[in-house]
Amino acid sequence: MAVFEDFMKLDIRVGEIERAEAFPKAKKPAYKLWVNCGTEIGVKQSSAQITDCYEPEDLIGRQVLAVVNFPPRQIADFMSEILVLGTYSRQGVVLIEPERRVENGDKLG
Repeated sequence: MAVFEDFMKLDIRVGEIERAEAFPKAKKPAYKLWVNCGTEIGVKQSSAQITDCYEPEDLIGRQVLAVVNFPPRQIADFMSEILVLGTYSRQGVVLIEPERRVENGDKLG
């Protein structure tokens, strides 16, 4: 079982997707995302397997939640720096978003 202290180690922030494009070199269908996580963290890259529910052009300007303190991970020729969060739903991965507009970089608390 995880304990509360394990959860507290995660740095989960709000970020706004500024750019999204297809990622044909990924083993599983994915997009390359560039997410603005506020002035403290900046723009970070992420590989996201969210192609079932979203088109790249629909992602621009959308705020999402992401873990920003995992080590970077090489996915094909792309360095994924953050983990954008979503739920594994019947229709595919659905992004977790704030229910209203907030500041980029705001921390989940």
